[in-house]
Amino acid sequence: MFDLIALRTAARHVHQHVPPTPQYAWPRLAERLGCEVWVKHENHAPTGAFKVRGGLLYVQALRERLPEVRGLVTATRGNHGQSLALAARSAGLPIIIVVPQGNSREKNAAMRALGAQLIEHGQDFDEARDEAARQAQVHGYESVPAFHPDLIRGVATYALELLEAVQGLGTVYVPIGMGSGICGLIQTRDLLGLETEIVGVVSTAADAYAKSFEQGKIVTTATANTFADGMACRLPSADAFEIIRQGAARILRVSDDEIANAMRIFHEDTHNTAEGAGAAGLAALIQEQDRQRGARVAVVLSGANIDRLRYAQVLASLSD
Repeated sequence: MFDLIALRTAARHVHQHVPPTPQYAWPRLAERLGCEVWVKHENHAPTGAFKVRGGLLYVQALRERLPEVRGLVTATRGNHGQSLALAARSAGLPIIIVVPQGNSREKNAAMRALGAQLIEHGQDFDEARDEAARQAQVHGYESVPAFHPDLIRGVATYALELLEAVQGLGTVYVPIGMGSGICGLIQTRDLLGLETEIVGVVSTAADAYAKSFEQGKIVTTATANTFADGMACRLPSADAFEIIRQGAARILRVSDDEIANAMRIFHEDTHNTAEGAGAAGLAALIQEQDRQRGARVAVVLSGANIDRLRYAQVLASLSD
């Protein structure tokens, strides 16, 4: 997919726009869970999520191989779209972004503020993706997928920062949406020659990747009805699945209630905001806290982009 030289080159480009995000070992999380817990704070990135790294690298590489590109089209639930909107604005390119009906209002507003033309279409990401393909044909724009080698290499720069900053990590818990984040983590782990376990996390209501992992073949689901929209995937990417199948230790399912509880714990123990997908890694670690007692582990807080009213509802309930 890419080698270590290419990854370090990507990091230099990304860091021109996105400073390295911190990783902290939080004492209250350690006290609560009985292990040393490092949090990779991708919620501190300029768009509030790790995806910004991939968009910046993808658009740079696209301009190099297709200097005549007229514009971009993509589908998203929000963080991928913000990433590409920022990168397109920096490159002086128009971009059309398709989101499903009922998508996060605040994510939609953020994409518009970055200059994107937003279209709401379909009931979920997969229906929005079909409309994005149609829009690309109509306008003659480049269609940007949710999973691509340049996107992976870009987001893998967070993994490089984490794995080089924290030695001896036994396990990293990472959410799975379309798969770029976990695939970048797996590839970086392998390039650095580490034995760290990579554990993927999906929603119980959107567990296509977990079913695929367990059955050894692509399995789709009829729905993906989770409030953790960054994990609302019905149809796994075949390329992502193959990397995950070979490189992940296991995939855990977490419920919306477990995710909400992890969001509250992040707030109480670290005073950081986590969106649903951003809290999924911590929710999975909580499931496995007996297994990880005394270990050094990390969770990827992949994003903080949750609507204020939804977040208020989550915080209003008591943590376990």
